[in-house]
Amino acid sequence: MQFSSVVASPKLLLQLCISTLHCIMASIISTVCYWTAGACKGTTSPVPPVDSNLDQRKVQNAMTPTSVNYHFTRKCNYKCGFCFHTAKTSFVLPLEEAKRGLKLLKESGMEKINFSGGEPFLHEKGEFLGKLVQFCKLDLQLPSVSIVSNGSMIKENWFQKYGDYLDILAISCDSFDEATNQLIGRTQGRKSHVDNLHKIRNWCQQYKVAFKINSVINTFNMDEDMTEPITQLNPVRWKVFQCLLIDGENAGEEALREAERFVISDQLFQEFLDRHSSISCIVPESNEKMRNSYLILDEYV
Repeated sequence: MQFSSVVASPKLLLQLCISTLHCIMASIISTVCYWTAGACKGTTSPVPPVDSNLDQRKVQNAMTPTSVNYHFTRKCNYKCGFCFHTAKTSFVLPLEEAKRGLKLLKESGMEKINFSGGEPFLHEKGEFLGKLVQFCKLDLQLPSVSIVSNGSMIKENWFQKYGDYLDILAISCDSFDEATNQLIGRTQGRKSHVDNLHKIRNWCQQYKVAFKINSVINTFNMDEDMTEPITQLNPVRWKVFQCLLIDGENAGEEALREAERFVISDQLFQEFLDRHSSISCIVPESNEKMRNSYLILDEYV
């Protein structure tokens, strides 16, 4: 089976770290490793062993990481009940080490990078994020550099400083009803999440950054008709996710969230999609698709 990118649940991510990502970050501690050049469209690429203790068979089954999601921080100012990357640690990789890891991923076939969290604009008030975005566009010359944010920490001066290096900004918005956002946890104090969404859309237009919206469909918003506000905001893409459970993150004894009450069935998710079938920019992501779509790096890379 071929993928243009790879999904990693926490358990699978650990396996990937042991095999492929361990190879990448090993170079940071002066261990040299090379990934055999392979096609960038998801074909498997054999990887020479760099440690006698590595499972060579797992390494050889590694996928070329064309599309990467880098969750470099777990800290967030929102408390969304279904969050699958919760604040279990405040660790953030030092900037230069993060850059070295990204450079090795580029050499291994990475074409797209998306920065997320937690809330990526929270750390150093967006400066750390801005420097990574600038590095990926100027130094690595990646075709696609994007961010997913809740939007609450974004200021116009960030666009003025780093907007030229960003291709896509996706803002998470699960409802256009403020009471529903309160129930979900996508809010901070009395600030209007929806008003802020419109403000960021305008900045994206002004600074020529493609504007996207991400929505997680769950028990609290599954009956909402978002056709009118989405049409008004006119994003280049509206990604609609089915609420996903990940053991240890938003489900299970060690989880900081209990997302079970947010989960909806495949049928209910499909009903939401059918209700919004007139929106041409909608891109649905079911649980099954999310499990087979991305290479996800956590804060330790």
